[in-house]
Amino acid sequence: MSDNWRDGVRPHLEDFVDSFVVKGAKPSDVYDAIIEEIGNLRAVCERDPDPDPAEDLPGAEAGESSNDWPGALR
Repeated sequence: MSDNWRDGVRPHLEDFVDSFVVKGAKPSDVYDAIIEEIGNLRAVCERDPDPDPAEDLPGAEAGESSNDWPGALR
């Protein structure tokens, strides 16, 4: 994969920050919150280098996945 994806990071971040600023947040507070959350994401990634995004969904249950295959009932 090339680094072309980096070209789009700044415009997306600007739009993201602006979406909170128009709701009344100060840009510096939004930047601080983003930096804090990036630190949290890095820590999670270091503990689980191959995270499953489905595990992070609200209501996702921990535990064994169900096996609905008919042969599993034997």
